[in-house]
Amino acid sequence: MSKAVTRTLTTSPGLLASLDPLLREWLPRQRWFAGKGRPVTGFSLVAATELLPPGGKLGLYHLLVRAHQASTPVPGAPEQSADCYQLLIGEREALPPRLAPALIGHVADGPLAGRTVYDALYDTRPTELLLEALRTGARIGGLRFERDDSQEIRSGLVPRLVTSEQSNSSVVYGDTFILKLLRRVVPGVNPDLELPLALAREGCDRVPAPTAWIRAELTPAGAATADEAYVLGVLQPFVQGAADGWELALRELAKGEDFASAARALGRATAEVHTALARTLPTVTLGHTQVQQLVDGMVERLDAAVQAVPALRPYAPGLRSAFEALAGLAAEGCTWTAQRIHGDLHLGQCLRSPSGQWWLIDFEGEPSKPLAERRMPQPPVRDVAGMLRSFDYAAHSADPRVPGWADTCRAAYCSGYAQVGGADPRTDPVLLRAYETDKAIYEVVYEARHRPDWLPVPLSAISRLAAGADTSSPAIPSSPPAPRRPRP
Repeated sequence: MSKAVTRTLTTSPGLLASLDPLLREWLPRQRWFAGKGRPVTGFSLVAATELLPPGGKLGLYHLLVRAHQASTPVPGAPEQSADCYQLLIGEREALPPRLAPALIGHVADGPLAGRTVYDALYDTRPTELLLEALRTGARIGGLRFERDDSQEIRSGLVPRLVTSEQSNSSVVYGDTFILKLLRRVVPGVNPDLELPLALAREGCDRVPAPTAWIRAELTPAGAATADEAYVLGVLQPFVQGAADGWELALRELAKGEDFASAARALGRATAEVHTALARTLPTVTLGHTQVQQLVDGMVERLDAAVQAVPALRPYAPGLRSAFEALAGLAAEGCTWTAQRIHGDLHLGQCLRSPSGQWWLIDFEGEPSKPLAERRMPQPPVRDVAGMLRSFDYAAHSADPRVPGWADTCRAAYCSGYAQVGGADPRTDPVLLRAYETDKAIYEVVYEARHRPDWLPVPLSAISRLAAGADTSSPAIPSSPPAPRRPRP
């Protein structure tokens, strides 16, 4: 790591003021920006760290910035305020053509006046610096680069930015490691580091073990010691030649090949992860009070969804019955075990190696949920429901349609899960229906806001679930939207 002097610039309002007009235009256009639909009204600086000094050929800043937005959301948009984002800002006199996609803008005034600023993750030198900091366990201002000393990190690995759509940003180093940089960050223990570390300690080989990670330890103004810690990024082994589960399913569908065996193996892998998490982290029993709280949350989300998407209104009574049935079982004395789970499981969160082994990745959970909620123990069937919905989405992306494909995959996945987990999720149909209903309601709101052409996909599930149909047999609408390969 370079011995260049670094400073934490927490008292440099001029830096942020000079970037403000550029960030207002650039930030909302990013895939990972959570506050779409509302204008940015201003920024506040959480921390800024010089990684390379300004004034040379290349300057580099690591920023944690809060984006303030209007308090009144657009219809159907989640209420958010002052989300904190991680930015790696490079500054040059001018950008070479290869960095044109990274452009943020040209600074008119302030300490960077006359310079061009850009997203430095597109640039080789800044991403090389991040890996070297992780390799050496550097401390730069409030940034802490930490690692598992039992794993080797070679220097000189060539970086490349993953440009596919993601809710965060990823850099691959020489087909050896992948660094996931979290964009929207909150203080606290992030499950995307916590759970893979716990699984590695347990010896579970279904999740790439973290090699290194980045944290920020911040000392608020007037405080004697740091009391805010953010997980900013995780470096893990890169699974060479692995196929994304979503893309793999689409390829098999296009070729008309059977995916049931892969779905069954994925069910076994999911159960292995759940079993390992239950062994290494606490589990709890959900009785009447706890289940009623879960049901209340589901009903609240349903009511909000009906207001946001009027097409849901005819189905509301039937959907509510799915939640009431679960509450009724709890009132009769039924209990369920809750534990730590993946929290946002779908085909896009799975990788299959050339040898056929499945890996689960991205344990961050649903990013729009509060961190405390993402870390709460939950019934494992929530992950199962997410995967069942993902098979349904994949089936709707096929052209031509393959009748019965989703049904077969859903059944195979549940059977595979039972082989390891000891119980088939379909043997608890009330619980499974409640969680699949909750997931489908979320999908309806998402599609109505972002991809209205795909609204018929979750609505077809809504129709089935409202009628109380078997969750292992999803209906396929007769007039599906044109395939656009959405990720669930």
